[in-house]
Amino acid sequence: MNIQALAFDTGGTVLDWHGGIGKVFAMAGQVHGVERDWHAVTNDYRRAAMKAIVGQRQPAFNMDDVHRTELDGVLTQHGLGMFTAQDREQIHHAWYGLDAWPDFADALGRLKRKFPVVSFTMLPLAMVVAVSRRNGFDWDAVISCEMIGAYKPQPEAYEQAAKWIGLAPSQILMVACHNFDLNAARASGYHTAFVRRPQEWGPAGPPDPLSHADCTIVVDDFPSLAQYLGA
Repeated sequence: MNIQALAFDTGGTVLDWHGGIGKVFAMAGQVHGVERDWHAVTNDYRRAAMKAIVGQRQPAFNMDDVHRTELDGVLTQHGLGMFTAQDREQIHHAWYGLDAWPDFADALGRLKRKFPVVSFTMLPLAMVVAVSRRNGFDWDAVISCEMIGAYKPQPEAYEQAAKWIGLAPSQILMVACHNFDLNAARASGYHTAFVRRPQEWGPAGPPDPLSHADCTIVVDDFPSLAQYLGA
């Protein structure tokens, strides 16, 4: 295994979207004196956004647009029509203020001393810049599917990312907690590392908690990944 660079999924692998978005849903509900299963609301929101963006080719929108348009639908679905335009804007903007999983930042620093580290994500560039500055991430590069015009798991997304990194796919380790991403990366020639994120979807647990048998590396956390790679 001749790994020369690491490419990280960012949305759920690095960032706690469920905790951050669920919190602002609950805050808005408190203002209006309504109670819902905010975990379920948050997960339905995420499912709708993913369904709208995954696999897109040359869309006229990015994931930021999807987060805004799908928000109205999930609020209607859960009987939250009383949420104002200001409430909706605060929920939408919360994507730019997400916190990272607490085990990531230090491990990223360790890994960066040995490898180029790249955020390779479906999130739009502006959002990755914002959350990276907030959490103190020092990526060598950010590659958004928005820049490529093809969204994971389309093979051209992985092929173009490898070209921009300047390496053969077989020299890149794709790191994610989602099998759909890793399976597609592996089909494009990448090595793959599955990092378990059991809290990504809150108490419900992730839809794919177990790694595919063909993953090169399977670890419980980012420090373990750094140790495995000798960083």
